[in-house]
Amino acid sequence: MSPEVSETGRLLADVGGTNARFAWQSGAGAPMTDVRVLACADFPTLQAAMHAYLEGLGRGRPALAAIAIANPITGDQVRMTNHHWAFSQAAVKAEFNLAHLRLLNDFTALALALPDLPTSELRQIGGGVGEPGKARALLGAGTGLGVSGLLPDGAGGWVPVEGEGGHVTLPAVSTRERLVMDGLMRMYGRASAERLCSGQGLVDTFTLLCDADGVALSGMSTAASVADAALHARQPQALEALNMLCAMLGSVAGNLALTLGARGGVYVGGGIVPRLGSWFDTSPFRDRFESKGRFQTYLKDVPVWVITSAQSPALLGAARALSGLR
Repeated sequence: MSPEVSETGRLLADVGGTNARFAWQSGAGAPMTDVRVLACADFPTLQAAMHAYLEGLGRGRPALAAIAIANPITGDQVRMTNHHWAFSQAAVKAEFNLAHLRLLNDFTALALALPDLPTSELRQIGGGVGEPGKARALLGAGTGLGVSGLLPDGAGGWVPVEGEGGHVTLPAVSTRERLVMDGLMRMYGRASAERLCSGQGLVDTFTLLCDADGVALSGMSTAASVADAALHARQPQALEALNMLCAMLGSVAGNLALTLGARGGVYVGGGIVPRLGSWFDTSPFRDRFESKGRFQTYLKDVPVWVITSAQSPALLGAARALSGLR
């Protein structure tokens, strides 16, 4: 990496369990450029991926960096939940000689980007019009299940929710869902929402349903292969697994909307749902979202939007996290 320093340059990153997305910002308020996606599995450490990106860019090293990562940020030491990368924030800051390093959860970063998302990058799934100035909820299934939101600060701005709502207990309501929940408990010791509403969760659910039905299938060990079997081959257990994921996601989204009072709307991101396209619109998601007994009417008017952005909006949120710095 070049020893030269860009006095105003900013490195932005959105690091998930599968891919790390990087971008460059020449200064505060400048557009993001040079977006590049690197596979996490190709690098032994986050730092190695950062070096690879910066060396390929050839702009020298940045003065500041903001990294949105799929993990809770509770102190200097960061160890990813769904990947093996682990690091010290202080060590990363020193290695790259950064004037400032901001670490934040990837869905906290995505939440920060919500006010700036254009309508062309949102597809509405039911509900009415979001109430301005009211809380907004956010969740998304991918390698894991990310959960966040925005709360009004009382002064026209927003405060992002920093939590780990993807690890709440799985809200099973049917016999088949309880069958899967019991299976996940045998496999992992606990059945959290993420254990089903994720890529691995789709595979595990499909496998458990096949086992229960005495169906022997091979060659479907990835979320993409199960989804393809569901959407194109209409394989029964694959289709049931995908419908169950969407139903559970709806239950979790409804719980989140009630908890936050998200009359401003609910946003669905992550890697799985946007790839399902219009099929998701008729999935069990919306019915389960509204299925909250006495509060069904409350949720009926709450709009849900699928985030369809081609480029990770969490990078924009990471840039927002550096607001106010030089």
